[in-house]
Parts: sequence; C-alpha cells; structure tokens
Amino acid sequence: MTEKARASFPAKLSNSRVGDGRASALRASSLASIPLASRPQGLGMDSVAVRARMVQLLQKQGIVDAEVLKAMGTVERHRFVDSALVNQAYEDTSLPIGLGQTISKPGVVSRMIELLRSGSAGKLGRVLEIGTGCGYQAAVLSLLAQEVYSIERLRGLHDKARENLRHFRLANVHLLFGDGMHGYEKGAPYAGIIAAAGGDAVPQAWLDQLAVGGRLVAPVHSKAMAGGGQALLVVDKTANGYQQSLLEAVHFVPLKSGVA
Repeated sequence: MTEKARASFPAKLSNSRVGDGRASALRASSLASIPLASRPQGLGMDSVAVRARMVQLLQKQGIVDAEVLKAMGTVERHRFVDSALVNQAYEDTSLPIGLGQTISKPGVVSRMIELLRSGSAGKLGRVLEIGTGCGYQAAVLSLLAQEVYSIERLRGLHDKARENLRHFRLANVHLLFGDGMHGYEKGAPYAGIIAAAGGDAVPQAWLDQLAVGGRLVAPVHSKAMAGGGQALLVVDKTANGYQQSLLEAVHFVPLKSGVA
C-alpha cells in the first residue's frame, strides 16, 4: 500500500471536517537542534537528578515499561511550564499552562503512554494525540513512536507548544491546529490514539482512524464513577471489532469541538 503524504510542521486544519481533505499547511520549519537531554541553564536545580527522582516515584506508582520510564527521565518537563512553577515541574502534580488548561501529572502521562504501548518491544508506529497543550506529552511520545501527530484546538496553546518544542530536535512531531474531535484523517491509520480531554464518548472519527491492531487510550465520563466522573478507557481495534476496558478514575479538561 502506498504511504500517505505526511503533513508538514506546523500545520493548520480547516474549520471544516478534517476528513474532507481540505486541511492546509501553514508553513514548514525544522525544530532547533538542542537535544532533549541538554542541561538546564540558570534554573538553580539539577534537572537530571530531579528527573531521576521523578522516575523512581513513577516506578513506585507501578509504571514498569522501561522505555516509558526512560522517556520520562529524558524529557525536561520544566521547559514546558511557566518560570514561576519551575520548582514544581517534577512533582507528580498537574500545573496550569494558561487558557484554563493544565499540563498533566507525570504519573498520568506515563500511565496512559504505558497503556498505549501495551508492552510493545519497539517503537509504536504513527500516533495521534488529541490535545497538544504545552507540548510535553508530544515530546515524550516522540521518543516512543515513529511519528506523532498532535492536534490542539486553542490557538494560544498551539503557538505555545510550537515555541516550547522549538528547543528540541523532534523531526517526527507534527503540530496541528484544528478540531481534534475529527481526528486527522490524512495521517490515518494510527497505531495509537491518545487523548488529553474527556467527553461522554469516544468520537467515531477516532475509532475509524485507528488501525486494526491499534489501541486508543482516552478519558471518558462514566456512570460507574462517582458523580459520573471520568475514567480511562482503553479500546483495542481488532479484525472482528472493538474490545473495551474501563480502568481507573482520572480528571481531564472537557473534550470540546471547534477551535478558539
């Protein structure tokens, strides 16, 4: 099968449904050549040692995938938060990133990516991320997938993520501005889809764009949770249909349509 054309970085999706093929690229640019493992400057903290302690905490929480732990220990989370919050960057807590959004807890990021990998021995293929936010999870995914497409509906966050990721060498990450509810058909099928926002159900477009043998991990509202709260949903697409598992309670921002 002929490989579909790949989107440039960054790209903008039209306001119409992604599947109509009218998505257009804004411009192509390469990310700056500062490696992920570069040491922080003027932060008054030993980022390497602090990241190592964060990884130890993730292990205690039950994360066992060695590749996920390695990626979490490599990506400098402090580069994705405001300077006033740098000293909290490696705590297992969510932090505000503006526009009413947050950067997810390292424990949640590692848990969801571990579920997405499902014990894979090597890198995942093409992955779709719904909700770029500040770009932190996309950076982690870049080390664990051959290619990452990440969609953000808020222009301010899309621009912030682009600026944050400009410091890293991430040629396999494509940032998209558009309505994540529709996924990104031009990049489909995806080996994995991961969402950083939760709705009442998984959009059909995501299921359609998931490859057979692929896995989707997303928060959804569930009656099984107290007050109809969110839980992690894992969906495996097989040749015979879908297999679903509802896991632990989580808390994410609401999944919304449109762009702003």
